[in-house]
Amino acid sequence: MDRRNFLGWVGVSWLASCLPIALVACSSKESGPPPTATTPIGPRRPDGYYSVATVSELNQTGQLLVKDFPAGVVLLVRSSDASNSVSALNPTCTHRGCEVAWKADQNAFVCPCHHAKFSATGEVLASPAKHPLKTYAAKIEGDSVLVKSA
Repeated sequence: MDRRNFLGWVGVSWLASCLPIALVACSSKESGPPPTATTPIGPRRPDGYYSVATVSELNQTGQLLVKDFPAGVVLLVRSSDASNSVSALNPTCTHRGCEVAWKADQNAFVCPCHHAKFSATGEVLASPAKHPLKTYAAKIEGDSVLVKSA
């Protein structure tokens, strides 16, 4: 083996040994997108609420994305396991339309595009967004999570 081939193999070996370190450094510490509800949405009740998920589905990660809600996509977030309160809002940022994510450590929804921040009730906490997120009335009854469309 001549010197050129030897140095080529040394370089490839060095890059290969650095790859796992680079992958770990670039991986996100975030949990990723919220799971999607698997329970079919029930019919509209006389009080205007729809059954969109079960409490056990919501409890798995504390948040749940409902894609087929009649009024549009809804992100459900449970404030704590001991509490029966749940927030329901449209996860589309009012600044540029990116999808916000719930950050439990900040107790806020954060836009990954421009870092706008919203409270659990959808109010703007940090710009560049100027308008709150669209929210929906939500409650827990028995084992059902209910969301009102209007």
